[in-house]
Amino acid sequence: MLVGIVGSPNKGKSTMFSALTMIDVHIADYPFTTIKPNVGTTYITKECVHNSLSVKCTPRNSECVGGVRRIPVEIIDVAGLVAGAHEGRGMGNQFLGDISSADALILVADGSGHTDSSGNPCQGCNPVEDVRVVVDEISEWLAGIITKHMGAISRSKNAAEALVGILTGMRIGMADIEHCISECNLTSSNANWNENDVRKFSKALLKRAKPFMIAANKSDIPGFYNKVKLLYKEFGEERVVPCSAAVELALRKAERQGIIEYNGNPEQIRIIKKEITHAQEYAINYMVGFAREHGTGVQQIINKIYFDILDNIVVYPVEDEGKYTDHFGNVLPDAILIKRGSTALDLAAKIHTDLGERMLYAVDARTKKRLAKGYVLNDNDVIKVVSAAKPK
Repeated sequence: MLVGIVGSPNKGKSTMFSALTMIDVHIADYPFTTIKPNVGTTYITKECVHNSLSVKCTPRNSECVGGVRRIPVEIIDVAGLVAGAHEGRGMGNQFLGDISSADALILVADGSGHTDSSGNPCQGCNPVEDVRVVVDEISEWLAGIITKHMGAISRSKNAAEALVGILTGMRIGMADIEHCISECNLTSSNANWNENDVRKFSKALLKRAKPFMIAANKSDIPGFYNKVKLLYKEFGEERVVPCSAAVELALRKAERQGIIEYNGNPEQIRIIKKEITHAQEYAINYMVGFAREHGTGVQQIINKIYFDILDNIVVYPVEDEGKYTDHFGNVLPDAILIKRGSTALDLAAKIHTDLGERMLYAVDARTKKRLAKGYVLNDNDVIKVVSAAKPK
């Protein structure tokens, strides 16, 4: 799975990308500082299952810091989108193509209202416009692709099948397309959609196939919490997360320098380096105080995207159900991110193709009960897969 970071220019996207990945990218307070898309790895976090099993884990595919599993995932940061991007304005629609492979989007808005939708400084701007511009541009871009192929779509006996072929590189499947055709009350057989039909369908498909959360950034700027209410009113509080990418990035840098221990939870920040300057001490105390009172929102939004929007759970495969280990003796070595509703067979196939093809059954490592291939996995399951395939 891949999550894209999008937004109008100068909203703090590059700062958020750096805070999430600790990759140094060009950060500046003017539009279009991101010219080429940045791809990196960040971590989603949740309490490690070892806490409930009274064992100490030795992770292999992830990290465990202070009892919290940090599971790596990929994100991509693309250039800012301005009104008219689908027509080539700003950086043009080449950057719209960069997000086509994303499964979900983090849409960064300036929740303080200090930049307009083109990224220029202003006072009292409405952050709702930041969101509208980006959503409209992506929707228009998608509509343009569909319109370009409308002749072939209208001649097809099944519009959904034709669209699957056209949108094959965008991670948009048949089920999403069929759902949106029905939702928009459009015909699938010998479709003859007009311009409004295409736009309506594109908006519905974008909402379903590329769901987004709004990162209301710059929460450390005075007046932010008055402005962010506009986003809550327009999109609902469940879709908006107040964020300070700047504070999160500073905390991550302090962690990298060995000044603090930080696992993404502000309540668990611990200062471990005593010999620091007065300026560093002041800055750390301010950031820790701010994070504890308000949170930075950065870890929260990446977790919400993967767990709530993309609806994933975490499962721990083991080979020895008694000791919770792999064949090297690593305790709870791997934390596997998998779609809710997946089965034990899906897990086996995700671990290795041969394991899935030759799977016999599974075992619940907690209860030692035998499980069928079709067993539906639960969050935090610890599972042994029994297969005729030899372990790799």
